[in-house]
Amino acid sequence: MGNKNKTISFRVNEDAFEALQDIAEERDISLSAVFRDYVDLLVEHDGAVAVLPEADLERERERATDDEPAFPPIVEVPKSFVREHERLELETEHLREQLEEHKAYVTDLRDRLEDEPDEVLLLDDLDEEDEPYQLG
Repeated sequence: MGNKNKTISFRVNEDAFEALQDIAEERDISLSAVFRDYVDLLVEHDGAVAVLPEADLERERERATDDEPAFPPIVEVPKSFVREHERLELETEHLREQLEEHKAYVTDLRDRLEDEPDEVLLLDDLDEEDEPYQLG
């Protein structure tokens, strides 16, 4: 048969929606991904997912025993993974900066063409300008 994706639809109030959007933006993922992550976590832990204030979270971790592990689960991550994640974040930031520069350059070219629709912009002339854009 196969594993088919299903759609779940529900309503939340405006404040909750904005809070979820902030979470998604902070994690740099889509709002749908926030829900998918939550549902995956809920299924993985057989519904044993709870939202706790940080103070309660610390108490919950202190209360953990070998028979009953801490909630949420605590996982140690190798330093190499953390370093790679940091490297990828820096690379992502650099690529975003390059994208913004490229957008500014394209916008500038479009503005120049809108001012004079019959003008032909030669790439060689663009390279000789006082304020060159650096791409790449």
